[in-house]
Amino acid sequence: MTTACFEQLTLFKVEKQQVTVDFCGGDVVSDAGLLSVREFDKQLGILSGLAERFPDPRSQKDITYTSENLLTQRVYQILADYPDANDAQTLRHNPLFKTLADVSPSEDSTLASGSTLNRFHYAFTRRQANVPIEDRDVLLECQDALNGRLTLSNQYLVDLFMRTRTKRPNYIIIDLDATDDPTHGQQTLSLFHGFYDQYQYYPLLAFDGESGFPLASWLRVGTAHASWGAVDTLEQIVTTLRQQWPDLMIIVRGDSGFSVPELIDYCEAEALYYCFGYASNEVLKRKTEDALNDLQTYYNFYSHREPSVQRFERYEDYQAGSWSAPRSILAKIEINRQGTNRRFVVTNMSGHPQGLYHGFYVKRGDVPERSIGELKNGLHADRLSQSGFRANAMRLLEHTMAYAITVLYREAAASVPEMARAEVSTWRSRLWKVGAVVRTSTRRIWFHFSTTWPYRELWQRVHEAVTDYLEQLLTPRTVLPQPRPTMPM
Repeated sequence: MTTACFEQLTLFKVEKQQVTVDFCGGDVVSDAGLLSVREFDKQLGILSGLAERFPDPRSQKDITYTSENLLTQRVYQILADYPDANDAQTLRHNPLFKTLADVSPSEDSTLASGSTLNRFHYAFTRRQANVPIEDRDVLLECQDALNGRLTLSNQYLVDLFMRTRTKRPNYIIIDLDATDDPTHGQQTLSLFHGFYDQYQYYPLLAFDGESGFPLASWLRVGTAHASWGAVDTLEQIVTTLRQQWPDLMIIVRGDSGFSVPELIDYCEAEALYYCFGYASNEVLKRKTEDALNDLQTYYNFYSHREPSVQRFERYEDYQAGSWSAPRSILAKIEINRQGTNRRFVVTNMSGHPQGLYHGFYVKRGDVPERSIGELKNGLHADRLSQSGFRANAMRLLEHTMAYAITVLYREAAASVPEMARAEVSTWRSRLWKVGAVVRTSTRRIWFHFSTTWPYRELWQRVHEAVTDYLEQLLTPRTVLPQPRPTMPM
């Protein structure tokens, strides 16, 4: 790929030196830091492993881009902050993105266009194009492929999580959450949600509570209840985890939208610990009235030195009308200058109510809230612009895979303090968005970084840490007996 050289443009002077511009600089790219991420991805077989599972209804002898090519192109566009398929119209010629997708930048071939990527989201094939639509048997194959990709991708997330653990975990926290995803135009199953005051989708997400790794990502209709599909999603995750780690302690955490009888019953039937927020009601207000009055008396005397006071109680005899048995309710009773506040949690975990509430439940502010923020703000997972519902569900999973790679890469670089908890935007601005000059020869593809790049040393330290992590992870390990798991607090 060559760049034509145009006439020089003479601009202003800096002291005695004339500032001059021409277009003979060769191939220059702006996201060269992603090369280390791609090496990490290839060593672990992350995207290649997912692409191998994808059903592909296209005629394989006639295709130009494999499922792995298309998936890689999409995921690295998202990582580089080009989330729309239309961005491929220019990036398909970019030497860096060609290299990331295993296409030589010196060749005349290009990557997939935006139209090709969009057809990929619909599992589209041109086979039987000359046959009337009602007679095309291949359409059923396309529908099966669409459904299969969604199911297989969610299964793959759990498999990927398990095989990238450097040691067997003592316990796993599964964080469930839902988030609004505003829609634009007449998108299938986009419905108006009164609370959010918008037309939207309402995805269900699950994360590992320690690392933030995504374990499930399901697109849902805009008016779905937060708990819709939660039991099926949890069952798939738990079954897969226990196939490898039969005696693993599993704890499920979620806000009040998940404290529904079906999910609580499932957790108890499967011997899972759970901790869900619970909505206030008149019965719970009456139960906590005496504790609130006592706290109010204390606050009246000591508010001058304690502007906020809290008290925690546990009630073992609470039974909602839809419950099959009484369950334990934790109550946080708080008084401050803004007034009184009572919050409730339903759980089967033992321990002091204050420790459970502050030491465990409120950590949802880190995971999943922080993870959802990275998905939406850093990786633009809320830009689902396809018209079809399942095509948008596929796009959501592409963003989720981009986030899974980010989480794993961050884990691998955990020994570098500056980046151990860095968010996507920080990774991008410091280490991924870096210019480089591309040179190719018969045997090598060179990316020349600037010697004045301020994060050069940091990028090298991160790359070395990731290399050490890969060596540790990919070296066969002896499985040792595990100590009895302890409850996280």
